[in-house]
Amino acid sequence: MSQMKHIDNIPSTPGKYKIEKSPYNRLRLQFSLSKIIFWSLVFVGLIFVFFYRSPNSVSNVSSDLSRRSLRTSSYGGPVWEKKIKSSAKIRSKNGICVLVTGAAGFVGTHVSAALKRRGDGVVGLDNFNDYYDPSLKRARQELLERSGVYIVEGDINDVALLKKLFEVVAFTHVMHLAAQAGVRYAMENPGSYVHSNIAGLVNVLEVCKSVNPQPAIVWASSSSVYGLNTKVPFSERDRTDQPASLYAATKKAGEEIAHTYNHIYGLSITGLRFFTVYGPWGRPDMAYFFFTRDILKGKSIPIFEAANHGTVARDFTYIDDIVKGCVGALDTAKKSTGSGGKKKGPAQLRVFNLGNTSPVPVSDLVSILEKLLKVKAKRLVMKLPRNGDVQFTHANISSAHKELGYKPTTDLQTGLKKFVRWYLSYYGNGKKSAQ
Repeated sequence: MSQMKHIDNIPSTPGKYKIEKSPYNRLRLQFSLSKIIFWSLVFVGLIFVFFYRSPNSVSNVSSDLSRRSLRTSSYGGPVWEKKIKSSAKIRSKNGICVLVTGAAGFVGTHVSAALKRRGDGVVGLDNFNDYYDPSLKRARQELLERSGVYIVEGDINDVALLKKLFEVVAFTHVMHLAAQAGVRYAMENPGSYVHSNIAGLVNVLEVCKSVNPQPAIVWASSSSVYGLNTKVPFSERDRTDQPASLYAATKKAGEEIAHTYNHIYGLSITGLRFFTVYGPWGRPDMAYFFFTRDILKGKSIPIFEAANHGTVARDFTYIDDIVKGCVGALDTAKKSTGSGGKKKGPAQLRVFNLGNTSPVPVSDLVSILEKLLKVKAKRLVMKLPRNGDVQFTHANISSAHKELGYKPTTDLQTGLKKFVRWYLSYYGNGKKSAQ
């Protein structure tokens, strides 16, 4: 407090207070000024250390940059182009050439592998962000590269990269799966959803409408667009103007943006509303995944219930069924009608539900996992929080069945059995950390 007394003695309006011209006063003033300068430098130094040198601050900043940065790993050159062309080579009669964004993601990995197996040309694009453990994405990347799918490391907001990819390969189709996933995380980092799900989608469509020939586009919307709808099962004709989360709102915005690019530029666009996809190589932020992890570790797991002890249920859809729907959408997509950014005729615009049509209470999901893992779960019953989660989802898939030949065949018991087998193999009975 002693130094603060000297600061308080300095008048707030200089000129109205006359300092005596004695040697003592001059020394006292010099001493006070020296202390002010000293403590100011100390204060500035502390700010620098706290904001720019703190490990936590650095990790948070780098984490956000890795999630949202437009910076792309170096690309270009003969070797790079050779890898892309090799990956994009069509090896079957009537095959297609597909750019898969989000290729190191859960659905992206499975779709890319399925297309490659049947002889299509496939090139992946992924920024390997740290929304969840990037090592899982790297493992998926290795899996794909062993089958001949090359993944370019880059961001969908890097327009120069997207244009370069189309210069190297004339893609006939784009499977746009890259997005910021997760309902609850939107409350922590809303900007990442706008960045990826809206700005990223616009960038992809902008590049696609400008190339010649324009590719047909299939992209991932979400069952979340149904929001607060109470009519079940959800049909593509139902209202979707009541989103319950920012994630849902960005996906709904994506559908409107798709309509605009279809109308103005003649892009052929198909949106797929996924319903709670699960299975091997899945996302660690999904309930079935972290339930498995925590049950094995003996931790409590939250079982949400709605108002008045209402059941929370999901239309769990196994990954293999989702892949069939994605491939069916690609195969039935008509050619875009534009050229060089100019529309020459009406273009195809579709949206389909891809679900299982059999909603299962989350409590039943836990019971199945208990049997498969042979471990009793520590259930912690909680009220459904206001974080964007909805009470139930239930898909009407009649349109997808008619137009895509979509017919799910895997029930939850069978699908979870396959997931648990993979989980125990990959993580070693929970001994390996599953972040």
